Amino acid sequence: MNTNKDQIYRADKAAVPAKPGSFVFDARVASVFADMISRSVPGYQQILEMLPTLTRQFRIENGNYYDLGCSLGAGMLAISEGLDQVPGHIVGVDSSVDMIRQAERNLTAIDSKKGRYSLLDKDLLDIEIESAAMVLMNFTLQFIPLPRREALVGKIYAGLLSGGILVLSEKIKFDNANTNNALIDIHHQYKADQGYSLMEISQKRDAIENVLIPETLQTHIRRLENAGFSVVTPWVQNLQFISILAIK
Repeated sequence: MNTNKDQIYRADKAAVPAKPGSFVFDARVASVFADMISRSVPGYQQILEMLPTLTRQFRIENGNYYDLGCSLGAGMLAISEGLDQVPGHIVGVDSSVDMIRQAERNLTAIDSKKGRYSLLDKDLLDIEIESAAMVLMNFTLQFIPLPRREALVGKIYAGLLSGGILVLSEKIKFDNANTNNALIDIHHQYKADQGYSLMEISQKRDAIENVLIPETLQTHIRRLENAGFSVVTPWVQNLQFISILAIK
């Protein structure tokens, strides 16, 4: 998988200061995304490492397995590992054509089960979820406009088979300002520990403003329960990055 180093917001790379809301998943981001997310999201690798286990536990023969916001295909590969020889189809969806192109290269290079995958260059709000054993959203819902999130979760629930699961990973915020600020400061220190400069951290924060809109854990849980999920529980958390397991 592509492991180019993320230097997008390095001082000598950024000719002008990042404008609020300027972050996009373009070719430049796709080329460094694996490095960017592993150095920016504590716990991301842990989620990927546990996905085969979740897949083995909840797999349904001949079911569909969706990765909504599949980026470079890492989640799809983890699901494939968990499926092993159990028949099923994995559908990766991303609105970034640059991400889809890189995902296709990664899947072809790493996994021989070529007939198991479909990659769709589409807005996930426009696709249908059908006969799903599993739906994965790894840090995707946070980029969906707030008014459309409830309907999307409802569509996912309706498309899941009985016993199917939604794995929803998100950056969350906290009602308590002191807690929120403390975890933000720790997260910035984490990024500094991964080699990002203060300039890079500041530039990325400005670029993603109003693009990534986090919600509280309680808001996520309430939405999932209202959709009808019988089990809704956090299963991985690192700082303000959390993954929720929801079972139909």
